[in-house]
Amino acid sequence: MPVGNVNVFDYITEIIDILLVTYVIYKIIMLIRGTKAVQLLKGITVIIAAWFLSSFFELNTLHWILERVVLYGLLAIIIIFQPELRRALEQLGRGRLFARTAVEEEETNKMVEAIIKSSSYMGKRRIGALISIERETGLNDYVETGIPMNAKLTSELLINIFIPNTPLHDGAVILKKDEILAAACYLPLSESPFISKELGTRHRAALGISEVTDSLTLIVSEETGSISLTKNGELHRNLSEEVLRDLLNAELNPAVSKTETSNRFSNWRGKK
Repeated sequence: MPVGNVNVFDYITEIIDILLVTYVIYKIIMLIRGTKAVQLLKGITVIIAAWFLSSFFELNTLHWILERVVLYGLLAIIIIFQPELRRALEQLGRGRLFARTAVEEEETNKMVEAIIKSSSYMGKRRIGALISIERETGLNDYVETGIPMNAKLTSELLINIFIPNTPLHDGAVILKKDEILAAACYLPLSESPFISKELGTRHRAALGISEVTDSLTLIVSEETGSISLTKNGELHRNLSEEVLRDLLNAELNPAVSKTETSNRFSNWRGKK
């Protein structure tokens, strides 16, 4: 239906086009967020800005150099961003780049149950553990500090990693969905002055990573066997198995009713 000289259909098409491009850019940003690619992207932005400024102020020599850098930069970008591009193509091939599938929900359920089973086992035997779960913010920088595993997540494997006096027990395990990315990873320690003096390095590391990322981090205390969880700079201590399951499901599984789990968590806090 034309309005003046403009067709309404053209308006709708352009709006859909803009929304699709915006969504794709958003997913790309989420894909590289928390990785070293972010710093490289900032460097590329600086180069492009300098290229435009050198043209505006007629700095011919600098402009010529930057023009060559931009011209051959596409090949450099492909090489530099190779891990992120490969990951994006793998997710696109599995149909997982833009939507959450039933397979992902099943992976989340398996991850939650594996964490519950292993943490309960380690808590009863006072085996210290530190487990960080990657969400939207990438944890690649911290994965690189540990020993790569890329193994299928099972409760038995998690328990075995944290058995005392074994090569991988010291440090954090980083999970992504139903996969163990790495073990013996170093996490940043929180510098908050409000942390209780009775809490050790594991709790400080769990709080530290929760302050700079949106990850969930579980701690099993070696001294007391108690289970704690950090998120968004908050520490939830002495969690029961039921409350821990509710928290993990509420944060990781959108199929679970957040209202119901939130109410149970509030009731638990009220009884403390």
